[in-house]
Amino acid sequence: MIRTIDLRGQTPTRSEFVQLVPRADTDVSVAHEAAAALVEAVRSDGLVALRDQARRFDGVEPEHVRVPQQHIDEAVAELDPAVRAALDEAIVRVRQATAAQIPDARTTELASGAVVQQRWQPVDRVGLYVPGGKAVYPSSVVMNTVPAQLAGVGSIAIASPPQREFGGRVHPTILAAAGLLGVTEVYAIGGAGAIGALAHGVDEIGLDPVQVITGPGNVYVAAAKRVVRGVVGIDSEAGPTEILIVADGTADPAFVAADLVSQAEHDELAAAVLVTDSPALAEAVLAQLDGVAASTKHADRVAVALDGPQSAVVLVDSIELAAAFSNAYGPEHLEVQVADPDAVLTLLTNAGAIFVGAYSPVSLGDYLAGSNHVLPTGGQSRFSSGLGAYTFLRPQQVIRYSSSALREVADRIVALAEAENLPAHGEAVTARFAR
Repeated sequence: MIRTIDLRGQTPTRSEFVQLVPRADTDVSVAHEAAAALVEAVRSDGLVALRDQARRFDGVEPEHVRVPQQHIDEAVAELDPAVRAALDEAIVRVRQATAAQIPDARTTELASGAVVQQRWQPVDRVGLYVPGGKAVYPSSVVMNTVPAQLAGVGSIAIASPPQREFGGRVHPTILAAAGLLGVTEVYAIGGAGAIGALAHGVDEIGLDPVQVITGPGNVYVAAAKRVVRGVVGIDSEAGPTEILIVADGTADPAFVAADLVSQAEHDELAAAVLVTDSPALAEAVLAQLDGVAASTKHADRVAVALDGPQSAVVLVDSIELAAAFSNAYGPEHLEVQVADPDAVLTLLTNAGAIFVGAYSPVSLGDYLAGSNHVLPTGGQSRFSSGLGAYTFLRPQQVIRYSSSALREVADRIVALAEAENLPAHGEAVTARFAR
């Protein structure tokens, strides 16, 4: 089912590791042209284009593209009590963990009367995308909305595809999650068109353009986010989910197998990777994997994901090399199941989120760890981070200089302005003291 990559006896360089990591045969760029056309259709034709795209891609045309408040209230009232309790707890935990991400304003006095203040300013309005394809993601409503609210964003719009099963309405559990968070602006729109609508606005339904768009989706959603980037800010081009597990011979093979399958059930393109220096563990996991994969509800989907080029069991000579492999991969979700996790943590630099120990599975982070599950995929954790309050904050410096403080550095400003052949820069300073 899952292939084995044997790197024992090898010490690859960083660039060689990058070439060796397993990846899915998918690329956002292949969907770029189609996504750009869908975004442009929404920009030029508005509601007409959104309804056409709903018929084509969702198989249903929503009666109300802007969800009435009554539908949100009904969804909250009819929500399964156990699911409501879980969502309530998730909201509490994500709020607590996210609060730590908000920096304090700081003031630096460089000299008497020379002050630079560092402040963090929220954007005014954001659009949050919640997918609705193979699975339902009320947890993504929590993960997107809570950081925006804690950052101080004043206007939040949620977009999620209309569901044929529910007569063209947004899935009721997604609506209920929005209602629990106090979000009243929800739209039954999906895919690339939804990203275009959030970025450019749609007057007919009262949808004003947003400044930042966040949230995961399929390859067309990711491509559409690339298309509108620059018109709006985005979190990342999130693609199929990934789990990479660094484990040694002390890891429980049953736990490892279960965790690999848990992420493989998301999507046929989901990546499940085990990196270990223990051939015995690798063998034990492989022995467990077939049975675990075959017995789960989405066995067919799991089988395709595990059999794909993006999934593998990787054998290396040491945990240090396992960490180097992981850093080259830059996983969305990284589990560390080793005898001395703190020592290994010092070697791990690239990951969307890191789950340490046998009792910190990725599933915990998906729902109730308090951490955020909207994370960079496709190796993007090598240079970007997961969603947080900081996604919606802009650092700004506020400069306040008195006359005497400016006079003190005036000659140096003039000198640099002359060196750059921009004399008017210096003249703007000396003009203040000409009188």
